[in-house]
Amino acid sequence: MFEWVSFLEKILQSMISPLEWVMLFAVVGGGVYLMIQSKGVPLLKLKSAFELLFKKEKYKGISRFQALSAVLAATVGLGNISGVAIAIHMGGPGVLVWMWLTALIGMIIKFYSCTLAVQLRTTEQDGSPLGGPMFYMQLGIKKWGKSLAIWFSIAGLFGVLPAFTANQLTQTFINVIEPDSYVALGDFQWKLIIGIVLSLVSSFVIFGGLKSIVKVTSNLVPLMVVLYFMMGLFILISNSRAILPTFELIIENAFDFETAVTGGFWGLVILGVRRAVFSNESGVGNAPMYHGQSQSSKGTDEGLVAMLGPLLDTVLVCTVTGLIVIISGAYQLPNLNGIVLTLEAFRRLFFGFGDQLLLLMVFVFGVSTLFTYSYYGVKCFGFLTQNKWGKYYNYFYIGSIVFSALVTVEVVIGIIDLAFALMCIPNMIAMIYLAKRVKNEMRERNWLN
Repeated sequence: MFEWVSFLEKILQSMISPLEWVMLFAVVGGGVYLMIQSKGVPLLKLKSAFELLFKKEKYKGISRFQALSAVLAATVGLGNISGVAIAIHMGGPGVLVWMWLTALIGMIIKFYSCTLAVQLRTTEQDGSPLGGPMFYMQLGIKKWGKSLAIWFSIAGLFGVLPAFTANQLTQTFINVIEPDSYVALGDFQWKLIIGIVLSLVSSFVIFGGLKSIVKVTSNLVPLMVVLYFMMGLFILISNSRAILPTFELIIENAFDFETAVTGGFWGLVILGVRRAVFSNESGVGNAPMYHGQSQSSKGTDEGLVAMLGPLLDTVLVCTVTGLIVIISGAYQLPNLNGIVLTLEAFRRLFFGFGDQLLLLMVFVFGVSTLFTYSYYGVKCFGFLTQNKWGKYYNYFYIGSIVFSALVTVEVVIGIIDLAFALMCIPNMIAMIYLAKRVKNEMRERNWLN
């Protein structure tokens, strides 16, 4: 087994390397272009975004709060908790700077993509809205939009698989609970059992469809985010003297002259961008698939609410996680990576049992992510075939949970990074091409001079 896993790691890495630069140019370059076009105005309307979040409209679809909760269920969690640890382990504290900058650009990207998801969408047979990147590509770009939509949807079938979540949940259980000390079955057998259990738990929710998913996530996610943030804030206040030196270390590491000269600087930037994209999924095109189902009648209203995603999951949650990991010093241990590293950091700084409390939150975050990601795949498969057939993707999705529990974290990161890059490219092309539609609506609302 280990031989084919190692071979798969090498294949994925060889494919990812050239796409890293394309993704870097697409997300950062495209995001900066959209920032200039919008004059950064959406970033100045955060107050309006929070006001719109709980304001309902008399149209079919899910509420804006439900849409954002479902998106956050997919992004807040293991991507922020273990993804940040992976980034710091691989590139040092400085990667946080590039995650922050990418998050700000990501807010603008989310604004544009989710505005388009409402502007250019269709309806299901019962009149419910049906939107997402594949639809604004097909409806907004007449000649070649369908080709981009097919490209995006095929990549999406693999990009939204629960590989990272299932893998890290399994690893967390193995390392913290240590089930083999109670029943000696071996790591492989325990991973198989955990994978099967996760797939069964997920089945109860995802086969209930969109309404079932948003109902569960809108109840679970906000509570867990608040609890995680309060726990993290307590740790930071308790170690307040270390916060300023930690920020100095982050800045120094991000712009380290020696790193730039030796050629590692761009690797650091790419790593930060990759983990930020993985954390908040800006430019990938997942969020518009939920926000496109919203009750919003104006695209820019939905775009403002969607902007809150990167603000909450990357700027706030990732910063809290990153500071704790660095202050604890756990990132300097060579054998720790991913969720295991974050657990060790919380254990060190929260009375010796912070890892156990975090484990509970990780489980809730992880399971809610398993629920929400399935819907992305359903939409992609439904677009490629027929909308009514989309639900059959769930069987493939459930099976992949078991596979993800068994392989290494390097394999799952490789799969996700590759698929996200292939989703990001057509999505950013479509957004830049259709950006005038968003700008026109902003002018109609007197947001631009």
